[in-house]
Amino acid sequence: MNRFWRLFASFWKLFASFVFGLSTIAVAVASAQTPVPEGKGGDVKSEVRTTTAQKTASGTVKSASGDTVVVVGREKGKDVEWAFAVDAKTMIKANRKAIVATDLKPGAAVQVRYSEQDGRALAHAISVKAPTTAKKKAERPSATQSVEKK
Repeated sequence: MNRFWRLFASFWKLFASFVFGLSTIAVAVASAQTPVPEGKGGDVKSEVRTTTAQKTASGTVKSASGDTVVVVGREKGKDVEWAFAVDAKTMIKANRKAIVATDLKPGAAVQVRYSEQDGRALAHAISVKAPTTAKKKAERPSATQSVEKK
């Protein structure tokens, strides 16, 4: 009978080792399938960042500050106002030169490339459009127009 109990105890030790090994493998497989955010190393937080495809918007600048640019324009036949978040990675150009958001003047025609991130519109690139030639022609008198002298 003593031999029976030794065999029985050995069986349970083998069974417990088998179950422990399977659970270790299951945990390793499950953790391998969980993506780790870049730059976070072993410190995994429940930070979820949603990103959608890039979009474009055209309009005129209503206001601009260091971190936000408000643009008014038309979308699907309706007047729309967009508030774009601006960060250090946002490229803002006027006349092929890099500028900062505070250099944008109200009324300037712009085209904004942006995406929705964390429930807000983040501007990736803002380009100031050159004034149209019709506007330039209206500003300066032509040779056929008479200029009054006093």
